[in-house]
Amino acid sequence: MATSAWAQDLHVKALAFDVFGTVVDWRSSIIREATELGRKKEITVDWAAFADAWRDGYGPAMQRVRSGELGWRTIDELHRMILDGLLGEFGIEGLSEAEVDHLNRAWHRLDPWPDSVEGLQRLKRRYIVASLSNGNVALLVNMAKHGGLPWDAVLSSELARQYKPDREVYLKAAELLGLSPSAVMMVAAHKGDLRAASRAGLRTAFVPRPRERPNRDIDLSPESAFDINARDFLDLADQLGA
Repeated sequence: MATSAWAQDLHVKALAFDVFGTVVDWRSSIIREATELGRKKEITVDWAAFADAWRDGYGPAMQRVRSGELGWRTIDELHRMILDGLLGEFGIEGLSEAEVDHLNRAWHRLDPWPDSVEGLQRLKRRYIVASLSNGNVALLVNMAKHGGLPWDAVLSSELARQYKPDREVYLKAAELLGLSPSAVMMVAAHKGDLRAASRAGLRTAFVPRPRERPNRDIDLSPESAFDINARDFLDLADQLGA
């Protein structure tokens, strides 16, 4: 498919993807894994509420690092810190250390959205495709193996020792790819991520994921401030001529 004239004008060489929620369905995956563990251990919990609470702890935990209250932590370490608190909060008992560790690593085994792999494969023909996630490198590599995600590069906020939406993360990604920020397009389902990327000089593509948080009222509407608004990764590939 030929690239449209306006897409050519963007001069984009690489696409950097947010991962949790944009590329993979973290919520359904965590609910599934936790439910399986609960069935095995005869633990009855509202696992959807558990998954939401785990994810909701993510932002505050990162802020504790930013503030200096905690030293640098990978997302694996932050996930475990949050999980340890949730086990008590939800009254979950009787898990061995190996079982808790396996549950924490459920974030390494998140399933892609149905369009993710095909869309990335198409986009990869014309562009560099890379993750750009707060997930640490080991997590992202394992997730890619699990879900068949065809990254050209696994980039993580860990490489900048900052977390998105800190400016340094986006600039480090462009630097590592040997590109100017304007030659990199951030692809995300989260508008705050895109706005921060834009302030750092990156191009932006919004791909809403209404099933990520089906129980939350989230703004999924297109915005003219973004370079591209796409329905999914296949539509993104169409718009970018891939």
